[in-house]
Amino acid sequence: MTSKLLYSAPLALAGVLASAPALAQEAAVPEAVEAVSGGTAYIFNTLLFLIGGFLVMWMAAGFAMLEAGLVRSKNVSVQCLKNIGLYSIAGLMFWVIGYSIAYPGFEGGFFGIADFPYGMQGVGEADTGTGYSVASDWFFQMVFCATTASIVSGTVAERIKIVPFFIFVTLLTGFIYPVIVSWEWGAGWLDAMGFSDFAGSTLVHSTGGWAALMGALIIGPRLGRYTDKGMTVFPGSSIPLATLGTFILWLGWFGFNGASQLAMGTVGDVSDVSKIFVNTNMAAAAGVVVAIIFTQLRYGKADTTMALNGALAGLVAITAEPLTPNVGMAIVIGGIGGALPVIFVPILDKLKIDDVVGAIPVHLIAGIWGTLAVPLTNTEVPFVAQITGVVATGLFVCATSAIVWFALKAIIGVRPSAEEEMAGLDLGETGIEAYPEFARAT
Repeated sequence: MTSKLLYSAPLALAGVLASAPALAQEAAVPEAVEAVSGGTAYIFNTLLFLIGGFLVMWMAAGFAMLEAGLVRSKNVSVQCLKNIGLYSIAGLMFWVIGYSIAYPGFEGGFFGIADFPYGMQGVGEADTGTGYSVASDWFFQMVFCATTASIVSGTVAERIKIVPFFIFVTLLTGFIYPVIVSWEWGAGWLDAMGFSDFAGSTLVHSTGGWAALMGALIIGPRLGRYTDKGMTVFPGSSIPLATLGTFILWLGWFGFNGASQLAMGTVGDVSDVSKIFVNTNMAAAAGVVVAIIFTQLRYGKADTTMALNGALAGLVAITAEPLTPNVGMAIVIGGIGGALPVIFVPILDKLKIDDVVGAIPVHLIAGIWGTLAVPLTNTEVPFVAQITGVVATGLFVCATSAIVWFALKAIIGVRPSAEEEMAGLDLGETGIEAYPEFARAT
């Protein structure tokens, strides 16, 4: 998902949009109808951003339901509050400052900032020279920002207070994430060296994963999770709810990857979006099947939560390059992604890193894999650039996130009291239980 300012404007200016053929039957389409006029391209491109944007927004519901299903009943209300709160904070911060940092309007830099807050077009106005509505562009970019914060929410669940969490989200969405985005999609230094991340395996998912990892390390595990006798399993409140959340995320991912084509003004563009949909779906399917097989072989039983995370890891893995792979390679990339949670969740537990929903293997590890796999199908992308992007993102996000987490821990504290944590954060933080009748009955 490259900068709109650099790459979308030419789509509408000329009225003839260059695009590589994606389907064999495209050759039969007369050349005269392969591209539409500037005004029509503006409408189609804007529509793509808006449809993709509300699909990605719907992923916020997916994260909320996934997390609500995987935390214990006494913490469900807080997780719901965190998810609707973080989405709202991300929207405000990305308008006030985030977009202006992510897309500063210069090439090859490490940090910059444009005018802020971000200005929208006036009523009835439309600059067709941009190739899209500026408001649709902002909306599509904003929902990606919110996704990054959602990743952190699941990892640090059940042992963080609402106020420090929301403060962290404010800084993550207003500064940390936008800086990373500016390096590639904002035509910064990573973009200049050839780094490629089509829809955000690194820029979105690994960024959220690194921030989550720092939070898990600095905040520490849930009380009673790791003892001298070993690890205590804390079953989630609702597998059906977690499954629903996964399917919602899967649906939203078609907007996440498909609309990152950024253009729908030519036959080639629309064909490419279609191919992206297929590759995205097949990678997720492969992730599920591999996770089921691996857990069956390893534990003698298929693990439902691993299957859910297998789908998400497959989606994360294909996100860095969902266009150039053929279907077979998409299955391989997604299938390897699906194996990663099965491998790395036990490793995290051995290291006593408490990741409630498995977000670190799913978003960080699978995001790294997907980014490094890009040169396998897109030979124009240098492998060195991909490694550089992964390492640079990790260093910057870990450093800035650690500073914020340590500051919050020292100044206002991040954890509730032991009594509040054991009783459940629903009572201590919101006073509203998600399942009051069930809690009283048991």
